[in-house]
Amino acid sequence: MSAASSAADEILDIVDENDEVIGQAPRGEVYARGLRHRCVFIEARDAEGRIFVHRRTPGKLVYPSLYDMFVGGVVGAGESYDGAALREAEEELGVCGLPRPVPLFTFLYEAPAAEPGGLGQSWWSAVYEVRCDLPVNPQAEEVAWHAFLPEAELEARLGAWEWVPDGLAAYRRLRDHRR
Repeated sequence: MSAASSAADEILDIVDENDEVIGQAPRGEVYARGLRHRCVFIEARDAEGRIFVHRRTPGKLVYPSLYDMFVGGVVGAGESYDGAALREAEEELGVCGLPRPVPLFTFLYEAPAAEPGGLGQSWWSAVYEVRCDLPVNPQAEEVAWHAFLPEAELEARLGAWEWVPDGLAAYRRLRDHRR
């Protein structure tokens, strides 16, 4: 079974506009039918305060080959946001023993149907931060390129690189949150 087909078979909670669980479905069906679900976004910084930035692999189900300033992903059925944040951060960074990511805020992301790589759906998004002092070894099936960038360099690349739209929305909200 390929990574894409196993990801499409993962069971997710379906949630309403208040983030209450109203059902469950496989990820592939959730995406195909535009069902509202849950995701986590974790900003990982190293000891120098630089932000982990990566380019997604071409085989990703959503936003293939785009850049992202968060690690993260979908919240599995019955999984908490906090549990998903730690699991996703460790999986995508390729580390064990991270401190528990710190929750910052949640928001409902609504993807326009015409968004490049988008699906015209919405998902509840929980944004976290974590410090990663460990050497990273990102999953090759998830991450095509990565680096820890100073925030000023990340900001300079916002208009130059093609970013995942939901991550860009989360990043802008995070900047506002910190002001």
